[in-house]
Amino acid sequence: MEDETYSGLGNGGEIDTKVVQTFQKNFVQVQNILDQNRLLINEINQNHETKIPDNLTRNVGLIRELNNNIRRVVDLYADLSTSYAKSMDASSSDGDSNGAMKSGGNKRNRPA
Repeated sequence: MEDETYSGLGNGGEIDTKVVQTFQKNFVQVQNILDQNRLLINEINQNHETKIPDNLTRNVGLIRELNNNIRRVVDLYADLSTSYAKSMDASSSDGDSNGAMKSGGNKRNRPA
């Protein structure tokens, strides 16, 4: 199963199973963090509405945690983007010597 590929990308390309597993793992992590952020935001809002000094002080830590979670989500999406770009570069290197791709797809050039 490790050497399996998924086809059906529209251009006839294939994706390595490891790439798909990486995407799935990262998306699950992102979703878990976003779920946690929703709970943090709810608690921050409730604390703010009470106007109790201790609750407002607690919000400082909760907001820091929220900001750290947002950074983690950004990092995970950056990792996903890099993984995707590498997988597309790897699949395009399967082309023949004149640069044509075996899958018949076209490689888009990214600005530097």
